[in-house]
Amino acid sequence: MCGIVGFTTPGQDPAAAKQIVQGMADLIRHRGPDGEGCYADGTAALGHRRLSVIDLAGGGQPMLNEDGTLVVVFNGEIYNYKTLRARLQQRGHTFATDSDTEVLLHGYEEWGRDLPCRLRGMFAFAVWDRTRGTLFCARDLFGIKPLCYYKKGETLLFASEIKAFLAHPAFEKRLNEARLPDWLSMEYLPDAETLFTGVYELPPAHTLTWQAGRVTLARYAAPRFRAKRGRSLRAWAREIGDAVAESADAHRIADVEVGCFLSGGVDSSLITCEMARRQPAVQCFSVGYAEEAYSELPVARAAAQALGVPLTETTVTAEDFFAANRAIQWYLDEPMPNPAEVPLYFLCRTARQRVKVVLSGEGADELFGGYPLYRQAVWAERWQKMPRAVRRALAALLPGCGLLHRGALPRWQRSARANYVFETTQERDKYLKRDYRAPTPAQRCKPYFDAVRGLDEPTAVQWVDWQTWLPRDILRKADRMSMAHSLELRVPFLDRQVLAAAQALPRRYRCTGRRGKIALRAAAARRLPPQLADAPKRGFPVPLADWLRQEKYYALVKAKLTGPVAERFFDTGALCALLDAHRAGKTNAMTKLWAFYCFIEWYEVYFTGKIPPDL
Repeated sequence: MCGIVGFTTPGQDPAAAKQIVQGMADLIRHRGPDGEGCYADGTAALGHRRLSVIDLAGGGQPMLNEDGTLVVVFNGEIYNYKTLRARLQQRGHTFATDSDTEVLLHGYEEWGRDLPCRLRGMFAFAVWDRTRGTLFCARDLFGIKPLCYYKKGETLLFASEIKAFLAHPAFEKRLNEARLPDWLSMEYLPDAETLFTGVYELPPAHTLTWQAGRVTLARYAAPRFRAKRGRSLRAWAREIGDAVAESADAHRIADVEVGCFLSGGVDSSLITCEMARRQPAVQCFSVGYAEEAYSELPVARAAAQALGVPLTETTVTAEDFFAANRAIQWYLDEPMPNPAEVPLYFLCRTARQRVKVVLSGEGADELFGGYPLYRQAVWAERWQKMPRAVRRALAALLPGCGLLHRGALPRWQRSARANYVFETTQERDKYLKRDYRAPTPAQRCKPYFDAVRGLDEPTAVQWVDWQTWLPRDILRKADRMSMAHSLELRVPFLDRQVLAAAQALPRRYRCTGRRGKIALRAAAARRLPPQLADAPKRGFPVPLADWLRQEKYYALVKAKLTGPVAERFFDTGALCALLDAHRAGKTNAMTKLWAFYCFIEWYEVYFTGKIPPDL
């Protein structure tokens, strides 16, 4: 796990370019404190910060092939690198290290742009081909590892994190203000744009090629659901269980100790169980709050006892929560108002004190149908099958029923995920100081739904989550919070083999109107104690709503909501009225208030404060 940076500028001075790329790498040194390296020539410069996990003595980057015609920088892990290495050796390639990085070099020599299709792992890498004058970049199938880019004229910048661009003289730091309404509604932007003008994320399962100033993007894989019929739930449980077990085993590969996050839910418990089969005393970590009603520590403690593994607990206080947010917004690159990122930040900090790598349960809900959103889609689909006259009559009879109202809308407008923070754009826009004439969040998501018109409704919603929510919220949070502490976080559910099973699973074994993750829970029942396999789904509860009613934190938030940044973008009177209504218990506006607060703090860090900030 590492951080990568680089740029292309034809006719540049190599010595000056090396200084610039060094500065870019320094801004993401938290991603790789164990080593650094830079390369520069008359056209390209590449930089690297290393977190040593495999081949601790070797594997330094940037890495060159034997004749120096190819240069690679790489962030991630390739879990099938030994298999690929053996195949490449059979074809005559000679290896100088035991690292997975070198497999990318020789793999590119052998397979060229088809290389990403052969990789099993999480990755973002860039290969500079001096002979052809091309820069080739690729990102993994799910978007586990980040890669962003910025183009200005013939110059292309790329990096693991946007903040690295701040050290390049060609980068113009500007807020992409037109997308502020989208961000306020959804917590993230559902496409390749970012909140920095001109900065884009390379989408998951895509490659980027730069040559002579021209950039070309291409998709190398497009996962789709293709259900296999005629198999029992028991057979699916066996297949999924075997796939998860094999993936967890593959994700153990490391030359350092590997631990696990354990919340007590079925996802993390299953991963921990599989790890404990090979590593009985695997170190596990959980986080919670002093407020017992919000803390998952008792559940995690019981799970650790049932699995027979040691557990290190972390408790987050309100003081910790608010004090860390400024640093968190810096590490995130873009503001993220999901309160769950804060306990994750502290969880990662504790884990890094004991291990260098952890396995976590992200992705299980998206692959196997765990969210209530998917169950709601089952009901919405059933509602659509009713005669229109009946639907109209029921909607008229029960005008306040949200399900009936949404059921009258087209599929792309029914997605609950499309209005995550605000119920309507009208509600959102009353807090904005100007009219951005922004499309609705549902309109932003419409192209994704249009691409899967042939899928049933819950499956379509699930697929859209793969393209939006998963990489741009869940995985971004996991990557940035772990890398803030130089901790490698691996996600065994997000694996090619597990994906193959999930794609073939009939919808009735993913979710019904009442149950989710049906086949995954059946798989877990074959391996876990009953109390863990049947554990109800828990979110990442946070006592923030209660804290915002306490005088100390009410005053702290109010100061932000009436400050100069808030004055620039928002109706501060409306914000204060919302805060006061929340404090009085008239409404629970926690999510909305935290969104405004996080944006303001992020903007202060990146646009009005010292870069890098004094954290």
